[in-house]
Amino acid sequence: MRQRITIEDVAREARVSRQTVSRAINNKAEISSDTQNRVLEAVEKLGYRPSRMAQGLVTQRTYTVGLVVGDITNPFFPEIARGVLDAAQLRGYNVFLCNTDGNLQQEFRILQSLADHAVDGIIIYPSYDSDDNLKTFVEQYQRPLVLVNHFFKHPRVSNVMVDNQGGAKLAVDYLVSKGHTAISMLTGVQNPSRDRVRRIQGFRQTLAAHGLPVVEEWLVPSLDPTFESGYEAGRYLLTHHPQVTAVFAYNDLLALGAIRACHDLGRRIPDDCAIIGFDDIRWAATATPTLTSIGVNKHYLGGQSATRLLDMLDGSESSFSPIYLDVELVIRESA
Repeated sequence: MRQRITIEDVAREARVSRQTVSRAINNKAEISSDTQNRVLEAVEKLGYRPSRMAQGLVTQRTYTVGLVVGDITNPFFPEIARGVLDAAQLRGYNVFLCNTDGNLQQEFRILQSLADHAVDGIIIYPSYDSDDNLKTFVEQYQRPLVLVNHFFKHPRVSNVMVDNQGGAKLAVDYLVSKGHTAISMLTGVQNPSRDRVRRIQGFRQTLAAHGLPVVEEWLVPSLDPTFESGYEAGRYLLTHHPQVTAVFAYNDLLALGAIRACHDLGRRIPDDCAIIGFDDIRWAATATPTLTSIGVNKHYLGGQSATRLLDMLDGSESSFSPIYLDVELVIRESA
């Protein structure tokens, strides 16, 4: 069995001290370029792999980050997670994946647990009412956070945002262009009047821009943005407000549930009821009928979130502006 190569082996090969090897590996400025090159050549020749634990003692890092999402069974999140993993691994980091089920108490416990496990920073897709949790966490634990689709201003926080309002505008504009005037929304939250949900903001603003009324009874809330909730909300909406001819859903799972509700109620899609979702998950293209959706590049979203967090950890800049990602309308059979 091959014996593990140690830092002492590298030091002997390069004819330097152990401390000089450590400085060369960690790119410290105290040694000459010739010495650093000699050490790195020895590292490559011997196949030496630095211990992360030892490096952590020097850099005060664990080279791990956390990724916290609401529901990993939602097919929106695995593609984001893959983007985070790919970007993190390119820079030598590992990722802990955690799930909150949208529960505020569980979310805060997870943030605390990740900090207790000494992760260097955290990417989180927070719950809607997480501001108190986030403020308490960053002030108590001093860990940098990257928030996805949730704007929160703090020196240790950066934001990566999908153009949610723009996406809602694309959806409503398209439905209006198809002649729809009775347009509803499955909001995905229990209180559709809250101002901070940008997809709801965009829906309201775009209806108003077209001179169409915002009928509050047509904004149907749900406990969570799942297929089951979409089915129940869609069935309720179309049973109690049969004049509705178009539905914009907060996400694709709600939209797919609404499609099932239309099938069960005998409503033809898109002739009797057009449906548009948001996120363009993989299931959207396999539904019957296929789902028109607002497309989000989820792998890129995850990659940008991880890159931003690692840039924050590197400390190359004192402040970071929010990142805004474009969306697109993906037209299929449902609208």
